Amino acid sequence: MKNVLVILAGSLLATTAKAQMPSPVDSLKISKDVSLDEVVITATKVGKETPVAYSDISKQELSSRNNGQGIPFLISQSPSVIMTSDAGTGIGYSGFRIRGTDANRINITINGVPVNDSESHTVFWANMADIASSVESIQIQRGAGTSTNGAAAFGATVAMQTEKPSLKPYGEYSVSAGSFGTLKHTVKGGTGLLYDHFAFDARYSNIRSDGFIDRASARMSSYYASAAFYADNTLIKFQAFGNSEKTYQAWNGVPSYLLDTDRSYNPCGEYEENGVKKFYNNQTDNYWQHNYHLMASQRIGDFWNMNLTLHYTDGNGYYEDYKSKAKFSSYKLPEYIDSEGNTVKKTDLVRRKWLDNYFYGAVYSANYQHDNTRLTLGTAVNHYVGDHFGRVMWTKSANVLPQPDYEYYRNTGKKLDYNVYAKLTQRLSPLFTGYLDLQYRGIHYTIKGNDDKAGEGLDIRKNWNFFNPKAGINFHNNGHNAFVSFSVANREPNRDNFTEAGPEERPTHETLYDYEAGYSFGNDRFRVGANLYFMDYNNQLILTGKISEIGEALTSNIKDSYRMGIELTGGVQITSWLNWNANVTLSQNKIKHFVEYVDNWDTGGQEINNLGTTNIAFSPNLIANSMFDFVYKGFIASFNSQIVGRQYIDNSSSKDRSIDPYFINSLRIGYAFQPKFMKEITLDVTINNLFNEKYETNAWVYSYIENGTRKKDDGYFTQAGTNAMARITFKF
Repeated sequence: MKNVLVILAGSLLATTAKAQMPSPVDSLKISKDVSLDEVVITATKVGKETPVAYSDISKQELSSRNNGQGIPFLISQSPSVIMTSDAGTGIGYSGFRIRGTDANRINITINGVPVNDSESHTVFWANMADIASSVESIQIQRGAGTSTNGAAAFGATVAMQTEKPSLKPYGEYSVSAGSFGTLKHTVKGGTGLLYDHFAFDARYSNIRSDGFIDRASARMSSYYASAAFYADNTLIKFQAFGNSEKTYQAWNGVPSYLLDTDRSYNPCGEYEENGVKKFYNNQTDNYWQHNYHLMASQRIGDFWNMNLTLHYTDGNGYYEDYKSKAKFSSYKLPEYIDSEGNTVKKTDLVRRKWLDNYFYGAVYSANYQHDNTRLTLGTAVNHYVGDHFGRVMWTKSANVLPQPDYEYYRNTGKKLDYNVYAKLTQRLSPLFTGYLDLQYRGIHYTIKGNDDKAGEGLDIRKNWNFFNPKAGINFHNNGHNAFVSFSVANREPNRDNFTEAGPEERPTHETLYDYEAGYSFGNDRFRVGANLYFMDYNNQLILTGKISEIGEALTSNIKDSYRMGIELTGGVQITSWLNWNANVTLSQNKIKHFVEYVDNWDTGGQEINNLGTTNIAFSPNLIANSMFDFVYKGFIASFNSQIVGRQYIDNSSSKDRSIDPYFINSLRIGYAFQPKFMKEITLDVTINNLFNEKYETNAWVYSYIENGTRKKDDGYFTQAGTNAMARITFKF
């Protein structure tokens, strides 16, 4: 496929284009006279005339925060966003939620290309270390969003655009060091414009951290490279980026009974030998991923442009773990008779669970802009193949492995995902603009083989056909902007929803009816906005409280549930050197007629509790952020605060099974100067969790009844106390 991308580069010149409607946010400027803007698939970004609640994060904002943490950390102060980190530092495995919606319902794109894993629907940010250093901007669209490409466009969309080339040659080296043995190196550079047509850029990053949690180390290396050709009406760009990571597992969290005494405890890899507690030294996750994009844009006439992107991603890796007292039967291994005549059915063993996968496809759009009309017609076709298999590497008991690296299961998931859409923005009058977005999406998904959880003869064949419409109207006049919109979105279940459910409990797809209304006003000194939303779900997949063996929560369809709230944003330029921005989300997130099933160990059955209306797990009623920014003659300072309300771990609304509210603050101080021998040197120090708040951002719980009493097993993902990072950046 990689060779195909290169071969097709020449033929793409006649296939892609751009129109000239006045200043839409997602417009493409391909002339070198307009700062060499790169390809942006117009369907992935929105502007003021689009009836969507959104926020933009600039390159400057990303750079100021980027000390090695992943994208979840860098966007965590956007409206309705909260982040979590397994290691407690934002480095390695991390994630985020928007409006309480988890990551596998949030669509992530880079230049319009889907990033979400086709089967899990999520993005593993440990596999995209320091991608922020190569990103020009991030736009977060809350709610159902526009007709985007990818599997998870359901509760929100995060559209990333990679850096545009500089007109002039440049070089940059940055090093960060700080708490928990964290060290980050980044080197990047570009040629500028060569021979009026060519530009080349590259970056390499290395990140190491021991983590706040015991043994939660991360070792990550990443790269980015691009080559672009520019002409008056043509842009062709090839980019490659990838990552390798090795992280010690911290997937199980800290049990609640240790939160006051040992907040960094990590049970992963724990086993007992001769009565002594030990930890397996290679309880790690290991993964390698490479992405290739070939993009082209061609302007045809004054009103039409077309964009085409071909993409290919390959990834492979495994996680290794120590299993104590594992049943031979679970690993298709024979039992044996020991020297004393006893039948041995269990042993300690080490296993590796592998994923070897690739993903490729094409994303295309044709765009028309003239006078009062903006029309986009688009399509995407994407195909995924993932081989899942497990191997037993070692057993403690007698040699029972039929062969080295014994394979005990293998299955293959295949997914064909395609869509077509039409999106129209029509100026109805000087004050009003209408919006219509119609998308048809088809999915064909199969899983065949043997699975360690689902058993022998796994054979899942599912087809979905979704129609996702969106309509709205926008008002704009003298800085005042208002909109109303209605959307329908559908989403298929992910792989775990199938493999971790029995044949009679297969999940069905979810449907969202999204009602939104917003108002904003802004001038040179003052900005204010409010957005109301009501997200009505049918068959939403809800957390059950149980977790899989790798820490993933199990879900099931709930007939009726909803999210409703108001998002308030504002800002003021207090002086020429002091700026304040803030946002607040107040919400209600409810399940109607919730029925709870609790395992009863005394009877071997389940107890059923009709709880009525309850809170949706991991959906706080309050999220608030405050950001003060000071800039004066090279000095910079930022003081940021976040408040997050109580989050329930399961759907019972029990305070005993919840995450306490938290209030955290961070401070960044820096100074930039321009010596004669280079362009700029920047020094800065960031102190996270300034007041040493003890808090958790994520958790799991399994509750049960034993001896007539309700008990629980749980794990809380504790975050680091006060910690600091110092950075120096040299720009040439």
